This record gives sequence, structure tokens and C-alpha cells, in this order.
Amino acid sequence: MRIIGGKYRGKVFNPPTNFAARPTTDFAKEALFNVLNNIYNFENLEVLDLFSGTGSISYEFLSRGSKVVTAVENNQKHVNYILKQFEILKADQANVIKIDAFKYLANCKRQFDIIFADPPYEDKNIIEIYNLVYEKSLLKEDSLLIIEHSGIYDFSQLSKFKEMRHYGSVYFSFFET
Repeated sequence: MRIIGGKYRGKVFNPPTNFAARPTTDFAKEALFNVLNNIYNFENLEVLDLFSGTGSISYEFLSRGSKVVTAVENNQKHVNYILKQFEILKADQANVIKIDAFKYLANCKRQFDIIFADPPYEDKNIIEIYNLVYEKSLLKEDSLLIIEHSGIYDFSQLSKFKEMRHYGSVYFSFFET
């Protein structure tokens, strides 16, 4: 796993082989961040990374200078790994919260510029991410919810749906405020 852009570009991370996470592929990450580069000045962004896994997406936002990055992960081994990487990156603007992502969303009182969610592909409750984000008004004005998922999902009928892009077997659905 490597950081594909920003000030930490090329930095390689090697999570333990016993991790139960599926990091976003470098190919898909690069494509995603090419899209986001055309929309945002990262230095002003407050980002929420749900189901953080290895922390790969959080590191990309940090590398680009995001103002605040909050990683939410329920697995203690993953939390410890992410914390260690934040320490190595000297990322004072980043934090990790050990909690179930759905519980976090249900109790969250903050708003974010980007909420990125990468739930397990087999999770049957992915639509709940969308529901909670919009019920709780967790996005600021002109912000995005991005859900990474497999090709079996089609969110195009949801009212806030903007577009879906796919890169190999990785799909990103974008939702607006």
C-alpha cells in the first residue's frame, strides 16, 4: 500500500498480513483523487473516513494537507495501526475513533466536507450510511458523501445521487448536499 499523491507521495505502508481489511486499490485511489483534485482545495477540508481499515484513504487526505481527518474503525488492531501511521506522519490534524461506523453516524453532531465510507462489500446495510448522513445533516454545504462498494449496488435512484464511477472491481457512488 502506498500514498499516491501529495507531500507523502510514494510513502509505502505495510499493514500486517493478518488484517481483515480490503484497502482501496492504488488504481482506484488515484482515479478518485484525480476527481476530487478538480473539485476541492484540500487544505480547507474536514474529512470523515468511515470503515477506515488500514487508513489508506485517511493518509491520502492527510498527504494533500486536509485540515481535519477523522478515521472511524471498529477493529482494535486496525485502530492501533492507523494511530501508529498518524504518529509517523506527524499528523496532528488526524484522529481515529474506535467505534462501529453506524453508531458513530447515529450519534455524530459534526458536519464534514467529505464523508468517505468503505464498508465491507458484503454488508447488507450500506444504504444506512446514506440514510444516517442525510437524516443527521452531517455534510456541510457543497459537500460530498462517497461510498465505495461492489458492482452489485445501484444507488442512482436516491435523491442526492450525483454519479457513480468504477475502476476495475471498485465502484464509487457520489452524493451531494
